[in-house]
Amino acid sequence: MKELVVISGKGGTGKTSIVACFAALASENGGAVLADCDVDAADLHLVLEPEVKHREPFSGGREAVIREQDCTGCGECLARCRFDAVKRDEGKAGDAGFSIDPISCEGCGVCVHFCPVGAIDFPEKVNGEWFVSETRHGPMVHAKLGIAEENSGKLVSIVRNKAREVAEERGLDTIIVDGSPGIGCPVIASLSGASQVLVITEPTLSGEHDLGRVLDLAEHFRIPAAVCVNKADLNVEIADGIASGARARGVPTLGRIRYDSTVTAAQVAGRAVVEQNSGPAAEDIRSVWEELCRRME
Repeated sequence: MKELVVISGKGGTGKTSIVACFAALASENGGAVLADCDVDAADLHLVLEPEVKHREPFSGGREAVIREQDCTGCGECLARCRFDAVKRDEGKAGDAGFSIDPISCEGCGVCVHFCPVGAIDFPEKVNGEWFVSETRHGPMVHAKLGIAEENSGKLVSIVRNKAREVAEERGLDTIIVDGSPGIGCPVIASLSGASQVLVITEPTLSGEHDLGRVLDLAEHFRIPAAVCVNKADLNVEIADGIASGARARGVPTLGRIRYDSTVTAAQVAGRAVVEQNSGPAAEDIRSVWEELCRRME
């Protein structure tokens, strides 16, 4: 099974728009399973309009809750907590009570372990949801992480594993992953075990700088990487520098996508630009996809 992961060093490079195009092109020849692993800010659904067929809650950890009726007010939890999550509440008669601030609680369980009367519950905390959906270009596995919730790397792993299951069930041999920008935990969870990485960058100084960090990450995991420069004609000098720097690292530049207002028009219509089947950007993206297919074969 081939797994293409599309990532970027920074946000706003056009990564998701290009992934939507790849999904449309893959559906022209056998199809692929899509996985939106940018769970902190998922937006592939805005273009592909998935119809949810299955959904499940995601729990990335636990949260301590003190049962007031059983608490003896000994203060052991307050003394042990290193995150200032335990709050002391003074009662009317001067008796102290304690509660847990859910925002500060890290779910470590120390207070639960050391409570002498077992007055602290430790239930799983629901951090978001994950979905299996159908789109006009094939099955899609995606997720939604709650605002300011953690463990996005764990949720990414669930999305990828489910995408593999769907691929096996449907007899599809290709998975296209829309990864997160940057080099953090969700990106690492998206990359591990991939067949091919395509890094989307833009001809800016920040794009060039962050590209280097992502290529370092792909090299660390020994995953074949390639580069694509989006809106390359906006600054040809920097685009040339990006291609030269990638070549010096032994990383090919598979294409340069020209700036094209047709992309914006397609987004407004809720479509990938290759579905409009016109314009230089669509032509360039088709060329990049064809080269990717050759490399993954």
